[in-house]
Amino acid sequence: MVKQDSNSQQWLRTLLADWQLIADLAFGDLVLWTPKAGKLQAAAHARPAAAATLFYRDITGTPSRYDWDQTIQTAWNSGLPVLSDEPTNYEGVRTKIDAYPVFAPGKQADSAPIAVITRHTNLGESRVPNKLQLNFVAIGNSLLQMVSRGAFPIAEAGSDSKRGAPRANDGLVRLDQSGRVLFASPNALSMFNRAGVDGDLEGRLFAESITGLDLRQDQLDEGLPLVLTAKGAWRTDLEFEKVTIAVRSIPLYEGEERVGGVVLCRDVTELRVRERALITKDMTIREIHHRVKNNLQTVASLLRLQSRQSDSDEVKESLAQAMRRVSAIAVVHDVLSEGIDQEISFDQIFKRILLLVPEIAGYHTTVKTEFFGSFGELAAERSTPLALVLTEVVANAVEHGLSDRSGTIQVEAAREKKTLTITVTDDGSGLIEGKVGTGLGTQIIKTLVESELRGKILWTSPIRGGTKVTIEIPV
Repeated sequence: MVKQDSNSQQWLRTLLADWQLIADLAFGDLVLWTPKAGKLQAAAHARPAAAATLFYRDITGTPSRYDWDQTIQTAWNSGLPVLSDEPTNYEGVRTKIDAYPVFAPGKQADSAPIAVITRHTNLGESRVPNKLQLNFVAIGNSLLQMVSRGAFPIAEAGSDSKRGAPRANDGLVRLDQSGRVLFASPNALSMFNRAGVDGDLEGRLFAESITGLDLRQDQLDEGLPLVLTAKGAWRTDLEFEKVTIAVRSIPLYEGEERVGGVVLCRDVTELRVRERALITKDMTIREIHHRVKNNLQTVASLLRLQSRQSDSDEVKESLAQAMRRVSAIAVVHDVLSEGIDQEISFDQIFKRILLLVPEIAGYHTTVKTEFFGSFGELAAERSTPLALVLTEVVANAVEHGLSDRSGTIQVEAAREKKTLTITVTDDGSGLIEGKVGTGLGTQIIKTLVESELRGKILWTSPIRGGTKVTIEIPV
């Protein structure tokens, strides 16, 4: 048996992303068999949503049963579907097994299959099929035949899975080659009746029935004609006055000829309302962060102006420290205003904090900063206290460690599974008498690390000189 290449593996992943639809339509369990150590082994399993499953325990990773071998091997060796006539018995239940070879697009003529799909139908639950079951099974058979020719999943549909994507049991409309409705499931009919369709859909051109309704013109998708005639594989939303319906079209082929198609539909009215509410909420939160950032920058500017008016060096220093702290908080709100995620990249915040260093150092010294590692993603509520802590630590290194001389400050962030360790090292004079200061900056650092961040902080003076601050917080 030939080892699968990366293209074949990618095609199988694409197939498995969509094969639940086939299991639901076919009213049977699907099992994917792939080669391993010279034999075919069950690699994946899909149970039908509206029929009794045959396998109550997962059979993934197991070899095929002896009474399935011939059917599976025949499909593998011949490259053609094998529909068995004789039922088999599985744990006391009469079953029927069919096998379909799986080909990647364009490889059927000159290559072996990359896998085999078996469909296991539970005959113990069988009864006289109704109209819905007959149409579902016929569509499921068509899709399995397309799989055996490398024609399904359809490449043009893409891999983007939109929220609220319709499933077979949500609602289904079957169309002929001209786009006329052959069958509409009860759920689909109820959906479109609520949207404004009068009476039954069967026998009518589906596109005419839908486009004649009051669709929101500003929301129309350019691919809508392809969807409503099932001539292309596409997904879109139909927005009516009171109902929003997600639709997905799948053309059906026999060989190279399109013989009709399927339109799956789902009422997503409430889902889309909630999505719009979330978008509005997110935009409001971003606007709030933006305004808070602007207000903080205004406060920092006022502090700067006040500092310039003062003749006292002590007052100027106090105002400069306050301005620095306000600016650090403003940086966090500025980053939060740019996205809607609950977690943000703290690397982006810290790099902007480092831009404050020249202002702290003044013009009489040259301070070089070096950053190693990565903070990773942090929750928004933890970013503000950590930004303040690092601003104070770096400021202390500049003002007290390096004092009035040039030097280097190194910051390293090591992110592990449950902890974030940050070390800030300078090559300055070190701790005076080996003791940590008791100023306001040190108090802010200890309070925020221990109370807000629930972490630990340690000040040390390495033998080579300077000061090393180690902060460890849980993440």
